[in-house]
Amino acid sequence: MRRTASPLSLILLGLGTFLLVLAPMLAWYVTPRAAVNPIDIDTTAVYKGTGSVFDTDKIETVPDQEITVTQRVRGNVAESERSGNAVWDVITTVDTDKSLPAADPHDALDFTPHRWVMDRKTTRPVHCCEESPYIEGEAYLKFPFDVEKRSYQWWDNTGGTTITMRYDGTEKVQGYTGYRFTGTVAPRKVGTRLVPGSLVDEPDRPQVLAEEWYSNHGFKLVVDQATGRVVYAQTGPRRTLRAPGADKDAAVLLDSEKIAFTTATQKEAVRQAKRDSGQLRMVGRTLPIGAAGAGFVLAVVGGVLVVRGRKRPESTGAVEMPQPTLTI
Repeated sequence: MRRTASPLSLILLGLGTFLLVLAPMLAWYVTPRAAVNPIDIDTTAVYKGTGSVFDTDKIETVPDQEITVTQRVRGNVAESERSGNAVWDVITTVDTDKSLPAADPHDALDFTPHRWVMDRKTTRPVHCCEESPYIEGEAYLKFPFDVEKRSYQWWDNTGGTTITMRYDGTEKVQGYTGYRFTGTVAPRKVGTRLVPGSLVDEPDRPQVLAEEWYSNHGFKLVVDQATGRVVYAQTGPRRTLRAPGADKDAAVLLDSEKIAFTTATQKEAVRQAKRDSGQLRMVGRTLPIGAAGAGFVLAVVGGVLVVRGRKRPESTGAVEMPQPTLTI
């Protein structure tokens, strides 16, 4: 008797081998190429809080004002494809109830357009494509993929510099757990502004090139570990004016201890984080583990069937002679 492999055993063995090869390719080749920042992003984040705001009509700082910060991020697909990086155009507006709703964002209390260019894989800033301002640090608007439990250098666009965001444990946002990072900004000069001298305690001078100072009571960011998406953001900006060379604030332009993501913005950020991290988890963990397990089982079953084969009677090699026929 001799053994021959059945077609089924060969199919099982081949499929099992294919899945065993596919598993590490999904984990080590496909996943890194899936974890890239998009170029066609179009998202809006809204922050709300209360604080003091300088009223240009009254020429004084008015307390207990509702403050709305709107941040619109749009990917410039043409520039991104041309450069190979992610080119995001960002518009940030600061409004009070007095300036909302605004038909034109330029009518806001503060209007700041800028462009951020980053490496699609590392999220590090790339200096090209008419980037403005010159952004530095490890993260801005989002963290890199696979966020670690350590401090990161975060770009603070209002201050025009990087700040240290320290890992501060985990926190749930709308039922979703993320890494919490916190940081503060000490007062620093960020520019100058031509104002009436009386505004900065110099009434004898009709106009003064006052110094504009900025600090922050505290940043808090809650970040999705897999994607680096910010699911909750809180900031406490303080912007003031000082007389040239003075060491004390003379006028407050904006001061709020807490301006944070609205509930709607939190829910949308969590929804996107769940979707994107789920896709990465499927490609990087679920599918490779499943493919490896199924491949191992199929390869073993197919191999056993190949070894066992099917028994068939062996040929003796003798040639049977035909019987003579009788003739009359």
